[in-house]
Amino acid sequence: MTSKDERLAFLEEMKDVRRIRRPNRAEVSALRELTPGHMERQKSAVETPVRDLNPLTSDMVEPLTAHDLLSWMRPGIQHGVFKKLRLGQYPIEARLDLHRMTVEQARREVFGFINDCVRYGLRSVIILHGKGERNPDGIAQLKSHLAKWLPELDSVLAFHSAQKHHGGTGAVYVMVRKSDGDKQNNREIHNRR
Repeated sequence: MTSKDERLAFLEEMKDVRRIRRPNRAEVSALRELTPGHMERQKSAVETPVRDLNPLTSDMVEPLTAHDLLSWMRPGIQHGVFKKLRLGQYPIEARLDLHRMTVEQARREVFGFINDCVRYGLRSVIILHGKGERNPDGIAQLKSHLAKWLPELDSVLAFHSAQKHHGGTGAVYVMVRKSDGDKQNNREIHNRR
């Protein structure tokens, strides 16, 4: 088809099209009257601050570098269990990647992740925090905060920097406490003898 034929074909297709007479604008209605319900919701939204249930704090952390090891366990954890965790011998049931997160985002993610692990019965997980090698001051911010946060969570039994093939000092294995339901199931299974 030539451009003249194309133009004629276009005009033929458009012959029944009519111009819209009204302007193509959204109609904005007058302000609505505020009901007592609106007023009450506004009042409570202003007066009631949002309560942060996350116990993890962001102040006063010991600065760690890329090559510092993370290692901690609660009293009562058997040394053989901790050794298996340290050597990465437990299967990794879930992972959380904190790369490119701010400290505040990471704080929320770690809290939610550990709670989810307890809820779903995941016992051995890994958190990838990075080494912070690109930071001009050499301080691994997320790693430093994670070293403070994990012991603050009652659900965390132990943690240790990962083996090289899982990220080395840029990741940490975490052993999570059993949920109350899992503890009860174990009692029922082992007390039946």
